[in-house]
Amino acid sequence: RHQTYVLCRFCLVFLLINIPSRSFYHFNSYCSENRKKKTMALRLAARSAIRASSVPSRALSTAAVSSDLDRSKTVENYEAVLNTFAQIRACAVLRTPTSEACPKAMQAAIDGGFKIVEFTLTTPDCLDHLSDFRTKYDGDVMVGCGTILTIEDAEKAVDAGSEFIITPVMLPDVIEWCAARNIVSVPGCQTPTELVQAYRHGAPLQKLFPGVAGGHNWVKAVSSALPFLSINPTSGVDLDNAGDYLKNGAASVGLVAPLFDQVAIANGDFDQIAKNAEKVMANVREAGPYIRK
Repeated sequence: RHQTYVLCRFCLVFLLINIPSRSFYHFNSYCSENRKKKTMALRLAARSAIRASSVPSRALSTAAVSSDLDRSKTVENYEAVLNTFAQIRACAVLRTPTSEACPKAMQAAIDGGFKIVEFTLTTPDCLDHLSDFRTKYDGDVMVGCGTILTIEDAEKAVDAGSEFIITPVMLPDVIEWCAARNIVSVPGCQTPTELVQAYRHGAPLQKLFPGVAGGHNWVKAVSSALPFLSINPTSGVDLDNAGDYLKNGAASVGLVAPLFDQVAIANGDFDQIAKNAEKVMANVREAGPYIRK
């Protein structure tokens, strides 16, 4: 009996010592296996994210627009602005040193055939002139505002009646503010990287500024390699080569100094501005409408 008692006590002590140890071992093995599974899942997720990032896509879309946001436009309005750019394909970009010359010069461009016009904030009383032309030509001439540098600038331009926003450089905050409200923005970009970044932030048109070496051949090469872009060159476009840009991949063009000859403006020769407009618009019409992407 004594031997049996000793044997039982020995077995009990053995179990008390070894069962927790073995249980801990199995629990630790279970946790280790779970960690491996989680690590593998994270690696797979990371690989999927990398693959997805290589596909061109916009960070913001009109589908996500909230009508509760201030100054929001409708999808129909957004599409109408882009359709006008695709149909007309040329914008008169005005910058004058005096307020007095501004409406006279822009009126001459419209008389010469322009249906899309841009008033720049560097022009004295820009927003007042923009508002006047929007009231006068609403539905006939599309009016926008350029040299926008901040969201506050964009707000003031929209309040004045601007139908689209142009920035001289790639400003993600302004682009996203516009995209969230169905307002077409055309940000200034210098490189293919900036053009793609502007597109991904929500800009449906990308302004090429300043001009690049190679001109329309550069645009052809970039638009071929990155066909989802809709490039809008401004600097470097003149009365004679505007059509070449449009026939080689540009979605639309902006006419600045070649259209608004500063000597003619200083001399009050606004008939010359109208003649410049007629010449360049004839070249633009030969290229035909742009097929939106």
